[in-house]
Amino acid sequence: MKDMSVLSSILNSMLLSFIELFSLLGVIILVGLVIGILERYSNAYLFRAFGMRGLLLTAWIGTPIHEIGHLIQCFIWGHRVTKVKLLQWNQGDGVLGFVEHQYNRNSIYQRIGNFFIGIGPLFSGIGSLMLGLYLLLPESYESIATYIHQQVTLEELTIGDLKIIGETILVLCKSIFTLHNLLNPFFWIFLVLAICISSHTALSKEDIHGSANGLLTMFILLFLINIAAGVLGFDSYPFIQTLAGYNAYILAFASIAVLFSVITMVLSFILYRVTKKLRRNTRGRF
Repeated sequence: MKDMSVLSSILNSMLLSFIELFSLLGVIILVGLVIGILERYSNAYLFRAFGMRGLLLTAWIGTPIHEIGHLIQCFIWGHRVTKVKLLQWNQGDGVLGFVEHQYNRNSIYQRIGNFFIGIGPLFSGIGSLMLGLYLLLPESYESIATYIHQQVTLEELTIGDLKIIGETILVLCKSIFTLHNLLNPFFWIFLVLAICISSHTALSKEDIHGSANGLLTMFILLFLINIAAGVLGFDSYPFIQTLAGYNAYILAFASIAVLFSVITMVLSFILYRVTKKLRRNTRGRF
């Protein structure tokens, strides 16, 4: 009976650790998956329309911002950066940029850092979009910042709170796509930058592989904490749920990246259909 009790305690701690890990990081992982799917379609349409040149049209700013996201997280988590290419052309393997780094495998902090280094482009992409809004369309930035400040709170995230995505996108559309902005040259500059950034925010296979190592380390750490908490009679779940309240802010800010990823995909599809029709018409003349 004692063995069964120990086994039950271990299984409960494992399940609780999974739940806590998802509470802490599930939202940013899901956001990354959504943006990744949208970007994959966008780049596929651009490639069909213009070949590799189509991808390079957006890479000139999107790729450096992507790699800077990795680079910043390397510094935060104490990794040693050995080589950086923010942008490179004419590579046979299709790699447009990279950040090579090393870390101390005996350091739990640095191992956890692998997760955040891997998803760094999500932070740099979203941050760059917000900075672009602030500098080029300050009135639109003020509207979205005011909404987030008033409506989003550091409380436990529920299914009902997913409406934050739709509401943030609605506020963003109303504040950005106005007649005043359409006549403002800075709007068009921002739109071009936003499309370039959104086309290169998603994570590569290498990014995901690196993140998995850090995710596993965090799960093991949570599992050990929950085992110790069970022995001491302490419930860690309420604390983790309170800490996970920041997910509401992630949803709000990530909605901006999702919106422009959708816009990029739609424009890429339109360009693909137009070029396909033009090619068909051109062939029909001969």
